[in-house]
Formats: sequence, C-alpha cells, structure tokens
Amino acid sequence: MAVLAAGAPVAYATLGDQASTTSQSAAAVAVRGKAYIETRLFFGTARPDGGPSVTDRQFQSFIDEEVTPRFPNGLTVQDGRGQWRDSHGVIERERSYELILLYPASEARLRDAQIERIRNAYEKAYAQDSVARIEEPATADF
Repeated sequence: MAVLAAGAPVAYATLGDQASTTSQSAAAVAVRGKAYIETRLFFGTARPDGGPSVTDRQFQSFIDEEVTPRFPNGLTVQDGRGQWRDSHGVIERERSYELILLYPASEARLRDAQIERIRNAYEKAYAQDSVARIEEPATADF
C-alpha cells in the first residue's frame, strides 16, 4: 500500500504537467490568426420542374455575377454529389456545388445580407427549392 500511495502523487503531478502543457499549446495556437466566420452554401443542379440541370458554365457565370462582386477577396468552389428527401418522401440525388466563404467575424452582419441575396438569386434563377447554408466560427491566419 505504501507503494501505491507514494506513486499516486507522482502520477497526478505528471498528468498535471501534461495537461498544463497541452493547455499552453492550445492557447498558443488560439492566438494565431483572427476570428472569422466560415459559411458553406450547397447548390443543387437538378431542377424540380424537370428542366435541364444547371451546367458548369451556368454555375461559373452565377459565381462571376452574383458571388465574386460580394466576396472579391476569395472563395472556394468544390464539386459534390448530394442527396435529400423531397416533400413526397422520395430520395433525390444530384450533382451539386459547395461554395465556401471565409470572412472576418466583425463583418458578419453585412455578410449575412449578401449571402441571403446569393441564395435567393440562385433559387430564383434555377428554380431551386433551397440553397443550404452552414456557418461555423473559425480562426484564420493569412
């Protein structure tokens, strides 16, 4: 029993040292960069009215005309394959695009309105039911 009692404080001391080192490392990383918001938008390409799917050329024109003027500092577009359940319970699968926007958290109010205009413009132009939107706080350093 004496061995266990003597060993316990050492184990705790070691654990405490590791925990404080980990906390210090996390704090050092957290101070690098600034507060940003990452917004991801998901654009489907199939049209619910049965019309032709949105083409790559049409989507690029949409980015050039609707997104780039609002976010001229940069953006990322990724190709995707999505699926969702429609209002009739049918699983729909379609080619899609993911648009990633990164902007300072201090601009969140301004950017919110711009992002909603982008979503509404796409829904209207291509007869879409919706454009999904996901947002997360981020720390970024450029």
